[in-house]
Amino acid sequence: MASPHQELKPGDLIEIFRLGYQHWALYVGDGYVIHLAPPSEYPRAGSPNALSVLDRNAVVKQERLEDVVEGCNYRVNNSLDREYRPLPIQVIISSAKKKVGQKMEYSIVRRNCEHFVTKLRYGKSRCKQVRTSLDDPSPLGMSAWGCAHHHHE
Repeated sequence: MASPHQELKPGDLIEIFRLGYQHWALYVGDGYVIHLAPPSEYPRAGSPNALSVLDRNAVVKQERLEDVVEGCNYRVNNSLDREYRPLPIQVIISSAKKKVGQKMEYSIVRRNCEHFVTKLRYGKSRCKQVRTSLDDPSPLGMSAWGCAHHHHE
């Protein structure tokens, strides 16, 4: 788990370890992140079927990191810096802030929360978790379904 003292820098990608999958957010400073909150965050009557998540709109939100993490473990994960040069910090942050409030098509394979943040940081959409989850057809293997499923006590 990232310690409270781990220094977060604007533009950092935050990987959040939820039960059975990871959620991703972009740190923008002052304790806030911008992330793609998928459709499953808005429960309809009854439990949303995983397959019904595929083609609904997701919403870009700016929220406090602690509210997005919800007590889960998390870490800074800029590992793609080895492959790609990050865009200038001010470009990353301004691009992210312009997207807040926008609705975006959500797809586990093409457009999910990890694609969203890697596109902001590098200008390229990348997602490791879909490759691993598609190799494993079990329900837990579908790590990106409902990427930001919230459990409110």
